[in-house]
This record gives sequence, C-alpha cells and structure tokens, in this order.
Amino acid sequence: MAGKTKKLTGRRKARLEQKAEVLKALAHPTRLFLVEELEKGERCVCELTAMVDVDVSTISRHLAQLRHAGVIAAEKRSNQVFYRLEIPCLGSLFACIEDMLEK
Repeated sequence: MAGKTKKLTGRRKARLEQKAEVLKALAHPTRLFLVEELEKGERCVCELTAMVDVDVSTISRHLAQLRHAGVIAAEKRSNQVFYRLEIPCLGSLFACIEDMLEK
C-alpha cells in the first residue's frame, strides 16, 4: 500500500523556499570557504578578507548573502565586525559531501 501523497501547501512551500535560500547562499566556493572557517570560530571581516585574498567589498557581498540566508550572524564591536556561524550542523553536511566525493 502506497503512502499518501502530500500536496505542496503554502506552509510547506515557504519552508522549502527557506531551505533553497540557504543552499543558494552556500553555492559558491568562496562562501563555502568562509563557512568552513567560521566553523572553527568567530572571525572578524579583516581576517576573512586576508584569508581569501580579495578586496573587502567582495568579501562583504559574500558575507551579506550568507547573513541574509541566516547561515551566519554579525556583531559590530567598536570599528570591527565579527561573524559567527548560525547553523552548526553544516559541518555534518560538508562531511557527508566529502565522503561522497571520495568514493
């Protein structure tokens, strides 16, 4: 006996759209790098910029996209902005992908 097929309702569709926003925000090598670095701990924008070796405006755009999707959070302290990861389980997702790529 087959299970009931559920229709794509407004609430379910909204949740799927939110998930898609997170995945879209992750869908760039630089943003993946930033997330992997933030898994290790909070970083200021100046540290992240130096790690990627691009200009501040480029890093800021990547960070803004991650922040808009809820992947990271920012906190301004004095004249610096610090970023932290808001979705700690991303490490498990990345590990799963790494396992799949090694096959």
